[in-house]
Amino acid sequence: MATKKTLRVRQIRSPQRREASQRSTLIGLGLNRIRRERELEDTAAVRGMIAKVAHLVEVVD
Repeated sequence: MATKKTLRVRQIRSPQRREASQRSTLIGLGLNRIRRERELEDTAAVRGMIAKVAHLVEVVD
C-alpha cells in the first residue's frame, strides 16, 4: 500500500480582526493557537484552505 502524502502546517499569526470565514478555516485545519502544528493529508481541498489563510500559516518542511 502506498503511503499518503502529508503536509505539516503551522499557525504563525492570530486570526483576530480577520473575517469569520478565515477563523473557521483555521479551525477546520485543526489550528486555533499560534505555533500549533498539524500534519494534514495533501489534497486539493486542504491546499485550498491553506491558500485562503496563507498569511496566517506556514507549511513546514
